[in-house]
Amino acid sequence: MDQAEIRRRLGEARVARLATVGAAGRPHVVPICFAAAGDAIFFAVDHKPKRTTDLQRLRNIAHNPWVSVLVDHYDEDWTRVWWVRADGRARVLVGGAESDHAIDLLVARYEQYEARRPYGPAVAIHVDRLSGWSATP
Repeated sequence: MDQAEIRRRLGEARVARLATVGAAGRPHVVPICFAAAGDAIFFAVDHKPKRTTDLQRLRNIAHNPWVSVLVDHYDEDWTRVWWVRADGRARVLVGGAESDHAIDLLVARYEQYEARRPYGPAVAIHVDRLSGWSATP
């Protein structure tokens, strides 16, 4: 896939997996709702039920900001399988204009957020590398 196709597929994906690494060196992967804009990907803590507000993904980013975001498509017809990965540095945004912008992007992308806006914090990932693979060119 070329970069334009990689960006298109990333932008159209509805859910991604965020991979972080904790202080003990253990990987941690969670699904996220996200918005991509330019060379950045944004997500936020939202109202979906969680056991705690002290989220492992946020602690991991504070310890090691390098993250990966993966979107993919699986099909029983393996000629239709593909994936896109974005690698970069994440920053937790606690309030302010950048956080508001990130949440505005999420609200514009997900109908569920129109009725119940994410409360944050938001996270910005500066994408350093985009890669992808598709079974068919």
